[in-house]
Amino acid sequence: MTEFTGTPAGARRRFAIVASRFNEPITAKLVAGALEALTRHGAPPEDIDVVWVPGAWELPIVARRLLATDRYDALVAVGAVIRGETPHFEYVAGEAARGLAEASAEYDCPIGFGVLTCDTMLQAEARSGGANGNKGWDAALAALEMADLLDRLDSDEG
Repeated sequence: MTEFTGTPAGARRRFAIVASRFNEPITAKLVAGALEALTRHGAPPEDIDVVWVPGAWELPIVARRLLATDRYDALVAVGAVIRGETPHFEYVAGEAARGLAEASAEYDCPIGFGVLTCDTMLQAEARSGGANGNKGWDAALAALEMADLLDRLDSDEG
């Protein structure tokens, strides 16, 4: 039996972080966490691009545009959608997730999903460097591991 697994290895790989400006006090922390994870795992800062979009709704189209360039080994998408008094939350969060998943599948390139979907700002704060860690870091770690795993699968190096 051959077993395949990826390791979070950023050396000799290019990454982009696509970040929503909406709820920027939260998303800036998610970007910082993603950058820290990527650089701590060997990605040089000059091989990381950060692209800001207005909100989570715009993440998928920019992810598609970046993936179409074939410059990146993986993307990290970060945002924060906070539930309000209307069903707007469900539409934005669901379509952002669906659009990013479709872009990842279409371009055969991993996208670490760091879009928070929280009921309150306190929950978002806890997930952007507070008591529940930093989901930007977690999304970047997943992107690193998946980029390495896909390379291993392509080369048969289990």
